Amino acid sequence: MNKHITLGHNVLKHNMEYADKNRSRFQENNVYTLNLISSPGSGKTTFLEKTIGQLKDDLEIGVIEGDIATTIDAERIASMNVKAVQINTHGACHLDAKMVEEVLTHFSLEDTDLLVVENVGNLVCPAEFDLGEHAKIVILSTTEGSEKVQKYPNVFAQADVIILNKIDLLPYVSFELSRFRSDIQQINPDATVFEVSSINGLGMGRWTKWLTENWVEHTQIKGFDWT
Repeated sequence: MNKHITLGHNVLKHNMEYADKNRSRFQENNVYTLNLISSPGSGKTTFLEKTIGQLKDDLEIGVIEGDIATTIDAERIASMNVKAVQINTHGACHLDAKMVEEVLTHFSLEDTDLLVVENVGNLVCPAEFDLGEHAKIVILSTTEGSEKVQKYPNVFAQADVIILNKIDLLPYVSFELSRFRSDIQQINPDATVFEVSSINGLGMGRWTKWLTENWVEHTQIKGFDWT
């Protein structure tokens, strides 16, 4: 007699319990939280550095860095005088909500306005794991190829915001901008899309304006006085 054991459901149910706990803590402390997802080499950390540079005078920012190994990215973020905590997964291709919950004690949440989780570089595994975030941000770079949206539809379909990074390289790569736009429209027409260059700052102002406005909306709902 064959027996079938389903693991995925129980794993995700366990994760959701921790995600709900995280979400409650974020809401109680008025912490607007982002889950930043991309494949390796998309320019995710540089994008985060530029975002922090534009907002850190107005918002108290904390960062959780997820990597398989090393503290390289956390050190980069900490050099900007921002609280950064490293999670090394030692092989796991994503962060889960329990990992995030375990490091929240390193932050003074009542004094934190924006918490960014930079997930492990991967377009597959992180899509399945809710961390308790308010918004899932997916980054694709022009150097990766315009077919990525169709090849990894799940993560793009779940994204609240989609960032196309490295648009300064469009003249030098074979990225089909029209295909990218069309695929996003078909897979996730409700996503907010920004086309940016983290290197020269093109389009970053629109992104940080969106982020600030959503932070204001969240904190106003929770009774925080923006003035």
